[in-house]
Amino acid sequence: MEEKYDFVIIGSGLGGLECAYILSKQGHSVCVLEKNRQFGGCLQIFSRDKVIFDTGVHYIGGLDPGQNLHSYFSYFGLMDNVKYRKMDEDGFDRISFSDNQKEYKHAMGHDRFREELEKVFPKEKVGIKKYIDKIHEICAHFPLYNLQTMKAGVDISYLNVSAKAFIESCTSNIRLQSVLAGSNALYAGYGDKTPLYVHALVINTYIESAYRCVDGGGQITRQFERSLKSMGCKLVNYAKVTSINVDNKKVTSVSLEDGRRIVGNNFISNIHPKQTMQLIDSDKIRKTYRNRLLNLDNSISVFTVHAVLKENSFPYLNYNYYHHTQNEVWDSVYYDKKNWPENFAAFVPADSKSEKFASSMNIMSYMKYEELIPWADSFHTVPKFKNERDQSYQDWKLEKAEKLLDLVETKFPNFRSHIKSYYTSTPLSFRDYIGTSDGSLYGVLKDYKDPLITYISPKTKLPNLFLTGQNLNMHGMLGVTIGAIVTCSQFIDMEELLKQIKRAS
Repeated sequence: MEEKYDFVIIGSGLGGLECAYILSKQGHSVCVLEKNRQFGGCLQIFSRDKVIFDTGVHYIGGLDPGQNLHSYFSYFGLMDNVKYRKMDEDGFDRISFSDNQKEYKHAMGHDRFREELEKVFPKEKVGIKKYIDKIHEICAHFPLYNLQTMKAGVDISYLNVSAKAFIESCTSNIRLQSVLAGSNALYAGYGDKTPLYVHALVINTYIESAYRCVDGGGQITRQFERSLKSMGCKLVNYAKVTSINVDNKKVTSVSLEDGRRIVGNNFISNIHPKQTMQLIDSDKIRKTYRNRLLNLDNSISVFTVHAVLKENSFPYLNYNYYHHTQNEVWDSVYYDKKNWPENFAAFVPADSKSEKFASSMNIMSYMKYEELIPWADSFHTVPKFKNERDQSYQDWKLEKAEKLLDLVETKFPNFRSHIKSYYTSTPLSFRDYIGTSDGSLYGVLKDYKDPLITYISPKTKLPNLFLTGQNLNMHGMLGVTIGAIVTCSQFIDMEELLKQIKRAS
């Protein structure tokens, strides 16, 4: 007997879970399909040597009362049921460079952010103020960022401005330019592509407030699972969708790898638009639309060292560390393999066992998928799908990990002496667990030179197939959440939904 639902959601990343929550709360029957064992997409966690590691969510912004994500998370039941730790207000992000030992702080709160920068760059007060004022202006222009109803379409004037060019217009001080852009690994910043709105919306959220999930972001997934099951939503793992079936220009069902067929009235794809198109027979959807999505460029991926630290050995750092080997921080995405790594971002997870010592550290550096081509035909997800990679892959990872640790020790001397063990992940890991074809960290690459091409609508050319997730308007916890609201507004009055969200906080 076929299973039939009001809504079938493909992929259980944050956007899919949020859509499922909103629609289930409205009384609809919902089924969420996940190809892997764990639900949650980038919220997935894993454990090594009894230490929990996050795969994607290292810190969250906007969680103070009255701020945007606090309101959204309150609606989803994530404020009272998830443990958070506020980061260092005087410098939640630290930016450093190889040519000196200084640490440049991004402080919490707009006044404190400005004051910390003015201490180091006293002659740049005008430029710093111009930068902060523009960030405010841009954030005010995006209604859902402020829990306000969207009254009209997107104003392209806020989409076709270069982040790099704007920062350079604020100051001619090269080091200040680099400090303002120094955490661009948060959004895989490209100097010749990244729009200012991406930089502004991401950075402002953390300036307002920055938190870590204590004992991992997997708490968020678990809370969603509890809530969704209590509302009657069906969550199905090991449910890889192999085709989206279309009849008479409407989606009728999806077929799973194990032969099951799930029937629905509406379908929401939380996987990459490119993968979505590949699941639909080519003659079932308009060629120009299909080709547009298939030809989208993705952002770069990362290589990560997940270090388990010796007990009571390395101090807990209540901030993140972004290090650059060169002044031009935008160039790291175009790194030369001979000079890798040219940057790293270090995140120390919040552990309930101690606020004094760190139990682990995640260390990331940009990496191109092309470096993994020799092993691209292998796949590895736990525990069902495994095609073991050969010793050459293990040797290659070891070589890369040691190079990355060499760079880390230029800023954290003798860091290796604090490591009990370490593990690595590559673009192939992101490809296999998150589902992008090239392991892209942040999905579709936004380009200020052609903004509407990469600004993706939740509507597709099939009337009952919709999109959600990080590939729509923005990535990140807030960007994906806003994307889920936009997707669900195709079925629910947005003004009423926003009223419910505001009441919850």
